[in-house]
Amino acid sequence: MYDVIGDVHGCLRELGSLLDRLGYGKRGHPEGRTAVFVGDLVDRGPSSVGVLRRVMSMVDDGYALSVVGNHDDKLARWLHGRNVKVGRGLQTTVGEMKREGHGFRRHVRDFLDELPEQLSLDEGKLVIAHAGLPEHFHGKRGAAVRSFALYGDPTGEVDEDGLPIRRDWAKDYRGKAAVVYGHTPHPEATWVNNTMCVDTGVVYGGRLTALRYPERELVSVPAVKAYWVRGSA
Repeated sequence: MYDVIGDVHGCLRELGSLLDRLGYGKRGHPEGRTAVFVGDLVDRGPSSVGVLRRVMSMVDDGYALSVVGNHDDKLARWLHGRNVKVGRGLQTTVGEMKREGHGFRRHVRDFLDELPEQLSLDEGKLVIAHAGLPEHFHGKRGAAVRSFALYGDPTGEVDEDGLPIRRDWAKDYRGKAAVVYGHTPHPEATWVNNTMCVDTGVVYGGRLTALRYPERELVSVPAVKAYWVRGSA
């Protein structure tokens, strides 16, 4: 039994509220459920470090899993000392990280390095990837798979907010596995051809949403406030 949680983006208070509603305590879930994060744990919200501490603790204690999101991947590259553009919300996390010790930063770097691009759960009936994943990429590895899992299928064009426009892979999906993902915020989480995006834009003032699986029930909590404006640098 799983609870698949959408993009948290540093919204620690909302994450705590959602986990409480789902029934998670300091020692896990009384029914043995596992929280599964779709990535983008960090950036833009008020406490990326707090979210990382909470999620890393849950993973270490054996009752959570996570895939890597594009924001997590960029933070990992920054932690490795690579030349990345510190913008699009990364600056909020970098500011927090600079106040932490070297040991914690190494721990975060190692944690992010180990996150997979996709998870196959429930004997392959449930696939988790940050930006979604078409069936021909399920269980596969490689540069093309990682790019799709982290970024989706961009057209090369941008919208009025300056954000990439992506092809809607879900409308053509006919795979047997349910695919649950995040990356692109939606006003509501709905099923489209056995896929669901659970990013409901908490960092923009929306909601933080979880899909309870196999029940296919949605649980969400409202944002305390809008922390970021879409399209901001």
